[in-house]
Amino acid sequence: MIVPIKGFVEYKRREYCNDIECPVQVMMNKKEQGSADYNDLREVCVKDCLHTTYEFHHWLMEKGYLLVRPEK
Repeated sequence: MIVPIKGFVEYKRREYCNDIECPVQVMMNKKEQGSADYNDLREVCVKDCLHTTYEFHHWLMEKGYLLVRPEK
């Protein structure tokens, strides 16, 4: 169960992709979600993302996101 942290917002799905105007995401935004064209583009994201985790991580830091996990 994910418990929100008061005073913070969670990362929204594809927020990074939309913010950097990823060309694949831009095309996906023009398609109907769940359509064959949309799903084909989604496969590009899943299997061959144009960006690296390094770029994503630094974008998160620039936007002020924190990565947290509960103590064990």
